Amino acid sequence: MRRLVLIVVCWAAIFPPLISRAALLRGTLANGYMIVPVHRVPINYDAGFSMYTAAWPLLLRYPGHQFQSGLFGTWMAAQYAGKQPPHLYSDIEGGLGWWRDTRFPTAAPKFRLGGVAYNFRAIANAPGSGNGSWQHPRGLYGVAQLSPWLIFPPDGLTLKPGVNGQLFGYGYLPLPLTDPQPTTDGKNIPMGNHCWTLFLNTGNFKGPVCFFTPYFWNQQAVKHPWLKGKLLDSRWSNPNKAFQMETQYLPAAISRTSAGTFARLGLVCFPADRQGNAIMLNRLICYSRKALWDKVQAWFNGGRPASGKLGLANGFVEKFRPQKQLWSTWKLFAPSTPNPQRASLPWQNFAQAFHPDQASYGFSWNRHFLHNGPDGNRVLLPRFYRLVHAGKHNNWQFVHASRVPKEARLKSINFYPSRQRVPKPYATPDNPNSAYRHPGPAAGPFYAHLTDGSVVTYYWYRFEDQPALLHADLSTVERNKMQRRFEMLERHWRKNGQYLPPPTRGALAYLDPAQLVSPPNRLAVGYVPIVTRQQWGGRHRHSNNK
Repeated sequence: MRRLVLIVVCWAAIFPPLISRAALLRGTLANGYMIVPVHRVPINYDAGFSMYTAAWPLLLRYPGHQFQSGLFGTWMAAQYAGKQPPHLYSDIEGGLGWWRDTRFPTAAPKFRLGGVAYNFRAIANAPGSGNGSWQHPRGLYGVAQLSPWLIFPPDGLTLKPGVNGQLFGYGYLPLPLTDPQPTTDGKNIPMGNHCWTLFLNTGNFKGPVCFFTPYFWNQQAVKHPWLKGKLLDSRWSNPNKAFQMETQYLPAAISRTSAGTFARLGLVCFPADRQGNAIMLNRLICYSRKALWDKVQAWFNGGRPASGKLGLANGFVEKFRPQKQLWSTWKLFAPSTPNPQRASLPWQNFAQAFHPDQASYGFSWNRHFLHNGPDGNRVLLPRFYRLVHAGKHNNWQFVHASRVPKEARLKSINFYPSRQRVPKPYATPDNPNSAYRHPGPAAGPFYAHLTDGSVVTYYWYRFEDQPALLHADLSTVERNKMQRRFEMLERHWRKNGQYLPPPTRGALAYLDPAQLVSPPNRLAVGYVPIVTRQQWGGRHRHSNNK
């Protein structure tokens, strides 16, 4: 998730500001982090990471486009010999979640990349997706497609409906797909060759997917020369990262009555097994350069092929710090409430930390909240709360619906819109001189109907002719070299091979199978699928995607 403001905003529908003896207020769940304590990692494991995170619908129903939350994830930034340069924020974040700018929302999460260039000057979320406009792109060309077997929709990768706590494996590792360059945009700004590549491990797809071009990071150094040599195009990663669940908006409402202050949440849920336990994170691994980078570089320089399999010999498995109490900053309050008076939710009554082994972290839930649904067991957080004053602190205490006075008018609130607007399509430039048309695709159009109700249009481009590489400050000679390296990978790194180490426990989540593709026979080697449009298809959504 984006880390500009660490606040979660949630509001209920439109309420009357005052009603007789009760005031219904827009509720806000703020500073909403679930924080995971981990031990430190040696600094030489600086060549990326992998992890498994639980995927599930945080809300049983989608409440509208103000909903924004990530599931458990991390922020990977560059590592420096001393202190981090001041006034510099740049990283790879994103992950599983829901965003306000999601156009084809589902109850299940989607996956996006979330590359953040210097101080949010540019953001890249997928091939052809990011900030800015096509006239003034700020990240739209920042990600290049690498896999010939998976399309990446601009709205994010869609999961197979029904996901409920299965593990989604992903990570970022650098590949030397380019060579270091002495200049950037003709300026004396050297550009590195770290192509930070997304690897996935799911039930129906495994392997590398796409990568951030070095130019995405280093373009900002042309405008701000003091950034030279300080960005992810040339720097290695900091292995000591935060693992958290960041929530910025959940539907809620607060009512002040003569009998006290009461609140209501939407249908917030978490996964659980029959015993009330759930794995949230598994096998967080940081890698040294020997794990993949050195092997691939030697291969590209004439050595034997690298398998792409990441073993544990050159990886460091992070250990969780044992604890019982959950570390949560979720608070429920009205927007006008001063910070010191904002009250916390009673997580100590919801769950405890769960450590089935050193590689796993999860929740052991109060079984009172356990429910059985069509997709398996899940926990539903209490919907109703009362504000309790305890000394200098205010806290929310959950109460049964029968304890909420009628004058609060909380029981009749509907957080969920009955109708959703038709989403605006994602569309790439179609003028003859655009990178999407010149030199243009080799085959297409093809179509994929996703379970989020959208239709994706994609074409097959020669790898070096894809728009992101035409906008990566690379010469024809350099792109030709990338093409040869891509074809080496394509011939040896087959789909559904073993790349990331498997999880120690739990089942893998599945991608929406409509995103899995194969090249046409005549384009079997050297080509990748590039999405050019995603639009609403008017199809009925799965029951889990209401």
